[in-house]
Amino acid sequence: MSTTQGKRIVFTGGSGKAGRHVIPELLKRGHKVLNLDLNPLPNPDVFTLKTDLTDSGQVFNALTTHFNFGGFDDGQVPQPPDVVIHFAAYARVMLVPDNETWRGNVTSTYNVIEAASKLGVPKIVIASSETVYGVCFAEGADVDYEHFPLTEDDDVNPMDTYALSKVTGERVARGFSRRFGGSDIYALRIGNVVEPHEYAQDFPSHVGKPETRRRNAWSYIDARDLGQICDLCIQKDGLGFQIFNATNDTITTTVPTKDFLTKTAPNTKITREMGEWEAPLSNKKIKDVLGFKEEHNWRQYYTP
Repeated sequence: MSTTQGKRIVFTGGSGKAGRHVIPELLKRGHKVLNLDLNPLPNPDVFTLKTDLTDSGQVFNALTTHFNFGGFDDGQVPQPPDVVIHFAAYARVMLVPDNETWRGNVTSTYNVIEAASKLGVPKIVIASSETVYGVCFAEGADVDYEHFPLTEDDDVNPMDTYALSKVTGERVARGFSRRFGGSDIYALRIGNVVEPHEYAQDFPSHVGKPETRRRNAWSYIDARDLGQICDLCIQKDGLGFQIFNATNDTITTTVPTKDFLTKTAPNTKITREMGEWEAPLSNKKIKDVLGFKEEHNWRQYYTP
């Protein structure tokens, strides 16, 4: 659990797949949360302010509003939050036409980062994606990863509009951090998000048909562990702009990592010695820099 004093957090997209599990983890750690979303969040402890994040005026206004009706009793006008966590987005390609994916994701991310930066919010965390590594929605079934393990220092050159919108968000974050004197803006390259009920529902195909998991580099992130990662980002100050892979520790196969990758991805070079069951999408940086220790390994919930 967090050892820091609870923060006032504005969370965008908290009603989505990841957010509805991340927010309870933040509440458990003593934080207060206001959810900005177009859809309600079924959590009585969190107020949802219906906000169109592609409208800059709405974003500035939402970042200076009360967290609930109780705020009107405090006798103080609302102040900007301590933290902004931006998860709201079209979650993949082919939900809407590509140009709308671009417009919605890029514009909302720009608006949130600009408003939070200009309002003096000291910590911004944004959701990037594993898709930036260029295979998930690539054109053609034979596109290979550059190498394993995949790390935050890799050059990324995806083809699809969703991943390109996420790369653009990272660049916006980097630029605003530089503009505002090295302010803390952390981008999480989030892996395939797994909700608690999905271990029983989906992991038989994850593990039993590993060829279907190539898009995700045979890696994943438990939605609750993603909440822990967000809290660790809140605790760690002074890093400026950073990118972190947000994934759990282990590969989702019954064959050890090196043996599996050598057989399944023979054209992809392995650049260093990897742990026996290490995930190809490496989380070494969040462990070394933020102190991440996974709490929800998939083998706790599913036995192949």
